[in-house]
Amino acid sequence: MNVPLSLIDFCTIHDGERPGDSIARSVRLAREAERLGYSRIWYAEHHNMSTISSSAPAVLIAHVGAQTERIRLGAGGVMLPNHSPYVVAEQFGMLAEMYPGRIDLGLGRAPGTDQNTLGRALRRDPRAAEHFPDDVAELAAYLSGDSLIPGVQAMPGAGTNVPLYILGSSMFGATLAAKMGLPYSFASHFAPRHLTQATSYYRQNYQPSERYPEPYVIAAVNVTAADTVDEARADFEQVARERVRNMATRGPAGRHISEENLDALVNSPSGQQIISMLQFTAVGDGAEVHRYLGEFTKLAQADELMISLQSPTGEKTDRAMEILAEAWGL
Repeated sequence: MNVPLSLIDFCTIHDGERPGDSIARSVRLAREAERLGYSRIWYAEHHNMSTISSSAPAVLIAHVGAQTERIRLGAGGVMLPNHSPYVVAEQFGMLAEMYPGRIDLGLGRAPGTDQNTLGRALRRDPRAAEHFPDDVAELAAYLSGDSLIPGVQAMPGAGTNVPLYILGSSMFGATLAAKMGLPYSFASHFAPRHLTQATSYYRQNYQPSERYPEPYVIAAVNVTAADTVDEARADFEQVARERVRNMATRGPAGRHISEENLDALVNSPSGQQIISMLQFTAVGDGAEVHRYLGEFTKLAQADELMISLQSPTGEKTDRAMEILAEAWGL
C-alpha cells in the first residue's frame, strides 16, 4: 500500500512576477491538491530570498486556509530560533482555532537565511539555535495548556495541542525527535547526505510519548513529472540550471547571468555540488515516478512522503501534481 503524499510549497516567484503572483498560485495549488487527495501542504520560512515569498508561514496558512476546506496546512517549518516560542504558540493556536484539526507545526533550528540578515535585519543571536530543545519544550507546554512559566498562558493556543514535528537534515534533529517522542521530518529534498543514518537512528532510539506511541517519519523528495520521460528530463535540466543560478548568485542580479556564464557555473565544482543537493529526485512520467518513490519510501523508512514539485513553470507544476496523484492512486 502506498504511503500518504503531501506537498511542500515554497511559494516560488518566477521571473517577471511579483510575490502576489506566487501567493495566488499557492492558493490555486492548495485547492487542486485538496481535490486530488494530497494529505497536507507545508510552507517553509525563508528570508531575503528573491525567488521565495513564504517568509511568514502563519500568514500564508491563514490565507490558504480560508480558501480550502479539508487539506491539512502547516509550517515546514517555522525556524524557531528566530522567534519567541510564546508568539509562535499564539500564532498557531489562533490558526488551530480558525481551522480545527487542520494545522501542523514543523520546527527547524536553522535561520532560514544568511547570517547578515539574521543578525542585522532579524536581530537574532546566532547562538539562539543552542536553545532549540528547550524552546521546543516551552512551545509544546504552551500549546498543551501546561505553561512552564507561572501565570502565563498562550491565548489562543492553550489546549489546542497543535501537532509538532521536528525538522532536520542531520543527526541532531533525529536525536531530538527520538528523545522527545515526536514525529520527524527529514529534509532529503535538499540535504540528502544523512537520510538513511538519521531515519534509522530515529526509529531505533525512539522513546514513545503519550501522544505518539510509535515513531513517524516524513521524508521529503523532489518530483519532476511530465507526460513523457524526455519532457521530464528536459524540465529537470532546466530546474537544475535555475537552482545553480539562484544559489550561486544571491539576489535579483543572479537571474541576469548570461547563458554562457551559467553553463560554466553549472559545470563547475560548485555548480555540481548545488545540483547534487537534488540527489533524491523522481524524474519521469507517472510510471517512472511511481517506481522511484516506491524505492525511496523503503530507503527512507518513511511513513509519509513530502513532495517538492520541481518544474520550471507554474503550469508544468500543476500538471506534475496531477500526474503524480494519478500514478500514486490518491
